Amino acid sequence: MTKTMTRLAAGAALAGLMAAPALAETKVIHAGHVLAEPGEGYLTRQTITVEDGKIVSVEAGYKRAPRGAELIDLKDAYVLPGLIDSHVHITGENGPNERITAFEETDVDAAFDGAGFAYVTLLSGFTTVQDVGASNNAIFGLRDAIAKGNVPGPRIRASGQAISVTGGHGDINGYSPEVMAMFTGKNICNGADDCRRAVRQQIKEGADVIKITATGGVLSNTRAGLEQQFTDDELAAIVETAHSMGRKVTAHAHGKGGIVAALKAGIDSIEHGTYTDEETVALFKEHGAVLVPTVLAGATVTGWVDEPWLPAPSREKAAIIGPMMIETLRRAREGGVTVAFGTDTGVSKHGDNAGEFDLMVEAGYTPEEAIRTATVVASEHVEMADMIGTITAGKHADIIAVTGDPLKDIGELHDIDFVMKGGTVYKQAQ
Repeated sequence: MTKTMTRLAAGAALAGLMAAPALAETKVIHAGHVLAEPGEGYLTRQTITVEDGKIVSVEAGYKRAPRGAELIDLKDAYVLPGLIDSHVHITGENGPNERITAFEETDVDAAFDGAGFAYVTLLSGFTTVQDVGASNNAIFGLRDAIAKGNVPGPRIRASGQAISVTGGHGDINGYSPEVMAMFTGKNICNGADDCRRAVRQQIKEGADVIKITATGGVLSNTRAGLEQQFTDDELAAIVETAHSMGRKVTAHAHGKGGIVAALKAGIDSIEHGTYTDEETVALFKEHGAVLVPTVLAGATVTGWVDEPWLPAPSREKAAIIGPMMIETLRRAREGGVTVAFGTDTGVSKHGDNAGEFDLMVEAGYTPEEAIRTATVVASEHVEMADMIGTITAGKHADIIAVTGDPLKDIGELHDIDFVMKGGTVYKQAQ
């Protein structure tokens, strides 16, 4: 999606929101098949009653709608909880012009781009996302605008800028020293005390969760490797500080040494986890940590290894990391690691998030297991299990539907026919 198309989508989203009718007090859904709690199989012929944006009941049989209620007919559909993507970058999208537009556009531009991407994400069935790397001003502003109802989009839990070390993945790399000096942010830290400062600063500026780059990464324009970049005492200081201020910590990590060090420091979750093996599987389970696998990102960068617009260091790392990630997920599943659905969308295109499901099934998950990672497990991971993740009385009415059975064909989730978030219908196929 081009920048112009993104901004047109944002404009259409705002126009649609302004033109939308007022939220009916009561909506009644007649649902043929309901995956109310993925992992427990379907309920059939159900009536879901929604009031003021929340589910008030799920009852067997097709109940008569009360006078004045809106009746939604999904008798021929397969109904699921709204999906949750635990790893996105919603204010941008990788592509040939990214390295220059980063210096041409402002945080306001990024927020407007994000509004367009958020709307596309919502229409693809993802009613909640966790953004783990964006400009503080852009992502916190967009998050809050959506929460206020000023912009249509998924609920956003956001880290803002990732905390990194000087020269590491997450710092600015590959430009002239003068440019890099100008654009080095307060998220860069060195030494335990400075890393405590960076965590506190992110929380002060609005972070819901702390994201760190524990190892090198593919898309940073540097040959700094894929291994551990924070020292052990820096990692411990980050975790201690974040936890003391009520925030969990998630760590971008590819190399095994970095994964092990992060888990031993008490990191709550690992993004990517490419070099996961038997030892790291045991540490995940020992520490109760979650893996967010982002296999879709691996498949995406694998397709970029011959693209001249991608800097040479990134092409080299993509050729190594990309093809490994599906086997990482297979090992994690076989080892019993808790996996939350996450795509790293923004590397791949917004709206294509469901591609991760295809790769999860390829890695050995059943369709229902894969869906559970994007509902029940992800809701726990983003600390919203009391509000989302299942179609249960008392939770937000985040409900999607498709015409075919996704437990027989996971590809059905590429074409969502109905989207309700918080009781408001954003998409309904005719």
